[in-house]
Order: sequence, then C-alpha cells, then structure tokens
Amino acid sequence: MNTAPAASRAVLITGCSTGVGRAAAWRFLRAGHPVYATAREVAGLAELADAGATTLPLDVTDETAMTAAVRRVEAEHGAVGILVNNAAYGIQAAFEATDLDEARRMFETNFFGLSRLSQLVLPAMRDASAGRIVNVTSMGAHFSLPGAGFLHATKYAVEAVTDALRLEVRGFGIDVVLVEPGPIRTPFPTKINATIPGPTGGPYDQFHAAVEQRVSAAYVERRTSLALSPEKVAQVIERAALTRRPRARYPVGLMSRGLIAVSHWLPDAAVDAITRSQFPGPRPTTRRDA
Repeated sequence: MNTAPAASRAVLITGCSTGVGRAAAWRFLRAGHPVYATAREVAGLAELADAGATTLPLDVTDETAMTAAVRRVEAEHGAVGILVNNAAYGIQAAFEATDLDEARRMFETNFFGLSRLSQLVLPAMRDASAGRIVNVTSMGAHFSLPGAGFLHATKYAVEAVTDALRLEVRGFGIDVVLVEPGPIRTPFPTKINATIPGPTGGPYDQFHAAVEQRVSAAYVERRTSLALSPEKVAQVIERAALTRRPRARYPVGLMSRGLIAVSHWLPDAAVDAITRSQFPGPRPTTRRDA
C-alpha cells in the first residue's frame, strides 16, 4: 500500500536579519517548528541560531544559494513545509528620474527571487501532497503612490503571480497566500529614503524632498501612528501559514484594510483626488521671464 510522506513542518523564511522576517522566525520557533532562517549575511542571525534555528546564507538573486537552501531542508525533512517569502527592498524616485538598472535589481529580489524560490520548493511539496507558500507583499500592491511607482509594480507583480499559482497548485494540496501589511516600524524608511536622488537642480528636487519627509513621518512611533510592529505582521504570517483553510489575502492593520477597500470601491478619479491631497505630485517651478 502506497502512503504519502508525512507533511513537513519545516519553515524556510527569507530576509530574517531584521524586522518581519526575524519576528516570524521567532514565532515559528516558539510554536515548535524546525525553522530555517536565512539572510544574505548569517552573522546577524546568531540569536536565532542560539535559540535552535538553522541559519543559512541566502541571497534570493543567487540561484546556487537558493537551491542549496531548499536542498538542505529537503534532505532533513523531505520537503519545505512552509515557505515564507519575506525578503524585499525598495527604491524611490519620480518615474522619469528612476535608474532602470536599479529598478531591474529590485525586481530581481522582490519578484523573480520570490518566484524562483517558490519554483524550487514545489516539486517536493507536490510529492508530499502538502505545503504552503506565504508571500509577503504590502497594501501597496493595490494602489500606487507618486515617487514609488516601480516599488509598487513589484508588489502588483507578486500579487498577480500568487493568484495564478494559488489556482495552479491547489489540486496538489498546496496553499498559496498573501500577507499585505501597511507601514511597518523597521529600518525600511531609512533604507528607502537613502535611494532618493539628491538635488540636481532639475524639476523633481522639491518633490523628492517632500517624498523623503512624508516617508519619515509615516513611520514615526507615536500614539496616533498606524505603523505596525514587526511582531504584529509576524503574528498574521503565522496564522496564514498554519490555519487549516487559509484565505487568499491577509491585509494587516487598519491602514491596509482601509486603503485597500478605498482603492477597490471608489472610482479612479476619487482615488486620484484623495491620493493627490495626501501625496502631491511634482509641480513646475515658477520661472520669471527674462
């Protein structure tokens, strides 16, 4: 009598050096799962290793590193039971001022790296007739803000491929879900603001300065702030990964739920008007006739 192998409980998580990935690794460890916590540099994962996690170097733009990480989990547990695609980064600039090579590098991490790692875990998941892939995107997968068009494009792309994958692998016993948080209190704002082009004397200087200020203000920790803690997002990731019948999407936080609803139900003109009132776009500089 042929029997399917027992479902793996092993969790492979990308981007664990800080923030949400680190918080998620801690939650799965406390829940008793074998955790494979990864980052480009494993030196920052020492506390997780001391707590029992297996730490692996993993750059999601490196095919060899991705293959090695998946094979390690499969050698020890038969398959990756839960894949949490969390690693990502962002760049900001007006569309015209964006360096397309930088935009391509962002897509390699946020979209193609996530997609390739998901491809690598699927064969063993199919053999086990079990598995779950959790893709962490953001509320920004449902609308775009001026100054972050290419970042939003990576999130839209992940949502699109996740929807297709969810339908393709359901018959194999594999679930694919999305976690869509709002702003999170992590080093992200400092990192993304560092990508904004400096003053050039061009038409976008004032706009870029305003974008930097708005991003910094959105993540300030204060009583009225709607920015989320990494732990809150990790809690939702754990629920999405372990619940028996997961939803397709898990918006996280009041801001995410509210803005996603607004973007879906209001006419485009109304959404644009609201966006312009909170996130003004570039304007021509005033010039005096000679």
